[in-house]
Amino acid sequence: MATRSPSRDERLEIEAAKRVSAGHLLLKAARLLNERATARVRELSRVEFRTPHTALLPHIDFEGTRLTDLAARVGTSKQAVGELVAELEEMGFLRRDPDPADARARLVRFTAHGRRALLHGLSILSQIEAELAAEIGAARMDRLRADLERLLAALEGREGVDSKRSKPVGRKRR
Repeated sequence: MATRSPSRDERLEIEAAKRVSAGHLLLKAARLLNERATARVRELSRVEFRTPHTALLPHIDFEGTRLTDLAARVGTSKQAVGELVAELEEMGFLRRDPDPADARARLVRFTAHGRRALLHGLSILSQIEAELAAEIGAARMDRLRADLERLLAALEGREGVDSKRSKPVGRKRR
């Protein structure tokens, strides 16, 4: 059965729903920020780092994360995550160590090189955030960061997050 293209009315309805959806805006902004940061990392480091690699990084605990847990956190198959981990291992960013709690399992961990690369990537994000602050205003960027911290806390089920604990992007602390 052939799928027909959406009608003009359907397109207008979808576009209107997208415009009022904060979730859609967050997803799109995150994708664009990720693409920009990944491109800059590739440009500066000459490493074949790709956006799928960045999907893993926030989900790897410093103590190590089992591949099955990593796949569940990322929302994809163990096989797909295993391929990405293998690529990041080849680049020297990750390693797999035996899990002391289960001899059959292995933990994915950052190498020393991977931790340095993570800091480098975070500095690139800071540069991009500063560029965006120059475009939309430092006060707006600071409010956005604080609001995102509150939103993240709500989504993670945490309460009482101190949004002042992080350094604002637009201004230097004295």
